[in-house]
Amino acid sequence: MTDTIVCPSCGADIAVSETLAAQIRQNMRQEFDREARQKDRELEQRLDEIRRQERALTAAQQSMEQEIATRVAQEQARLAEEARKQAQESVKLEMCDLQDQLADAKEKIGEAHQAELQLRKERRELEDQQRELELTVNRTLDAERAKVRDDAMRAAAEDNRLHLADKDKLIADLRDQIDDLRRISEQGTAQSRGEAMEILLEDLLRDVFPHDTIEPVPASFPGGDVLQHVHDPAGLHCGTILWESKRTKNWNEGWLPKLRNDQRAAKAHLAVLATVEMPKGLSTFGNIDGIWVTSRHCLVGLATALRYGLIEAARTKRSQEGRKTKIEVLYNYLAGSEFRQRIEGIVEAFITMKEDLESEKRSLHRLWAKREKQLERAALSTAGLYGDLGGILGASLPQIAHLELTNIAADPEVPDMEPATVAIDDSPF
Repeated sequence: MTDTIVCPSCGADIAVSETLAAQIRQNMRQEFDREARQKDRELEQRLDEIRRQERALTAAQQSMEQEIATRVAQEQARLAEEARKQAQESVKLEMCDLQDQLADAKEKIGEAHQAELQLRKERRELEDQQRELELTVNRTLDAERAKVRDDAMRAAAEDNRLHLADKDKLIADLRDQIDDLRRISEQGTAQSRGEAMEILLEDLLRDVFPHDTIEPVPASFPGGDVLQHVHDPAGLHCGTILWESKRTKNWNEGWLPKLRNDQRAAKAHLAVLATVEMPKGLSTFGNIDGIWVTSRHCLVGLATALRYGLIEAARTKRSQEGRKTKIEVLYNYLAGSEFRQRIEGIVEAFITMKEDLESEKRSLHRLWAKREKQLERAALSTAGLYGDLGGILGASLPQIAHLELTNIAADPEVPDMEPATVAIDDSPF
């Protein structure tokens, strides 16, 4: 029986016998077994080498970890020692500081105790001296009382008569001075308040109507206080309003005819009397015999309405110049109820705003009065405390200039009096 094998070089089939093929297969199997065992031995050697290297690596790693742990423990011990030393030094410094503070506090307490002891000693000495002085004075008075009793009674009676006479004379002179001062004060106050009201009227009109020309009436002019030359937005003159202010306690009917004469002299289109005291039957504003009369609450509203009427009248006159019928229409408009209603509507809005403002002002005045009373009570309590300490400590008490009697300006011959007051409203427009 023959078999074929393939040539590894050319790939041709070679016929071989079964025995030869068996030998060849046996040889190849042995060769393969030898190679496999050789490879197994090499692999086993390699594995042994790898295991040896792993053991060496593990040992080195363990040695390194142990060395690292040792070094970490040494470093931790060193850092802990340094921290302990720093903490000891810090605590030592703080203890030294606290000891210094305690020593200073003890020294100050000792000084305070010494000062208190000295003060108590001086106080006891002062009390002893006072008792001795009182005893000496009482002994002297007891010795001289019988001798001087009659003389003192006669002198006291004489002094009493002279004192009463001087007091009556002083009271009479003071009453005359008070009456004179009151008259001078009322005259000067009324004049100054009137001038202040004129200045406030000018400033108010300038602030509310910046386009108009506001000027005081010259001193050579017969009367009136302020002239308001009304201008429209284009700057054209539309008319003149003559203002006069009164700030007295009573209404005078003679003001109206005088103001009408002043209006004619100034050639003003309208005349307004601003007064604190309104005539009977008129509480806000109104027209009396051609003169507008208003309170200070309605002044701005009335001025706005009158100014609007003059501007409208001037505009109508310029647009219809030469037509008398239009003048009659304008006159009827100004004299009619529609113009009056428009003015009343404008002024009522100003009255409402003014009332709200007055309410806020009263609230603030009430709060200010409360704060003033609190400050006054605090000042009186402080002065009382200063007086009590002065009675206890005497000359050793430090002086406070604002609480000393020498800083109070007073006339020794004239007693303190309340200043004369005039019941006139001081609030501006």
